[in-house]
Amino acid sequence: MTTNRWRGNRSLLAAVLAASTVLSVAGCAREGGSNGASKDSGVVHVVCGATEDWCAATTKKFSESTGVKADFVRLSSGEALARIKAGKGNAEFDVWYGGPADGYAAAGGEGLLEPYVSPNASVIPDKYKDPQGTWTGVYVGALGFCSNSELLAERGIEVPDSWEDLLVPKLAKDIGIAHPSTSGTAYTTLWTQVQLAGGDEGKALDYMRKLHPNVLQYTKSGSAPGQMTARGEVAVGIIFAHDCVATMEAGFPGLKVSFPAEGTGYETGGVALVTNAKNQTSARKFIDWALTTEAQEIGPTVKAYQFPTNPNAKVSEKVVPLAGIKMVEYDAVAAGKAKSALNKRFDTEVAQAPKS
Repeated sequence: MTTNRWRGNRSLLAAVLAASTVLSVAGCAREGGSNGASKDSGVVHVVCGATEDWCAATTKKFSESTGVKADFVRLSSGEALARIKAGKGNAEFDVWYGGPADGYAAAGGEGLLEPYVSPNASVIPDKYKDPQGTWTGVYVGALGFCSNSELLAERGIEVPDSWEDLLVPKLAKDIGIAHPSTSGTAYTTLWTQVQLAGGDEGKALDYMRKLHPNVLQYTKSGSAPGQMTARGEVAVGIIFAHDCVATMEAGFPGLKVSFPAEGTGYETGGVALVTNAKNQTSARKFIDWALTTEAQEIGPTVKAYQFPTNPNAKVSEKVVPLAGIKMVEYDAVAAGKAKSALNKRFDTEVAQAPKS
């Protein structure tokens, strides 16, 4: 009995030791994985959808304020989404900053962004942030028309205040707009037409087809049509109002900003954590800081006149007031879900169509 009991206890002890070894190894694996994920070089790599000057000023001020180094690559919304997607599994960037939130919603739907609710997000109004924490808004800007008043006068055309005004034959190849596959500005235009059509994508594309003969070219950058308008290459550019104001400030006072009476769309520029970011601690610091008044008051210093989402931030007198503009109901999440398929339809049904 004693021998059998010892053999039984010895077997039990061996099993316990074996189990303990397995648990210990598993625990070390979890601990090692956690440490690997938490490694941070002290540099945050930002893909930035704001203007070049704004990206530079923002990353510089962040480093001065926090001691964390930052660098950036400036890309339009569509390009940023493509680069983040290409880096899935081996993230090139830690943070996405700037550019319309529908791009962030599309990225979040593909698992390219990691939810992070910053403690500073509590002051940001709910309509300017994703309820799941995938992105948080840092600025807002309304879509409008940027017109060269001298060219319009030569053509005998009034400054447009309706989407229908852009369809007149006198504006043939005289309108500048970006391509929605590369530009968040242009996708905002396309999604605005969907909203004005009561959610009917077919009717929205019908409008874009009617507009197509009047478009000189589809640019890659959303702000480029404003520069084309300033140079007299086109009479009207469809861009965010703040980009037109910035171009006016750059020495083109003859430009005029107007808005369509039917209603227009708007962007909520976001900030988000890239999935599997290699510098997550620094990335979270950047997001926290981007929601502060210090960060959101940088824009006007580099002629970026968007409306800040932090209600405590000072608003420049040059910021276009949003209160007097008729806005469509713009659901960034719905826009993001539709983005890929709708852009493909635009490319095949509109952009590739011949012009008379």
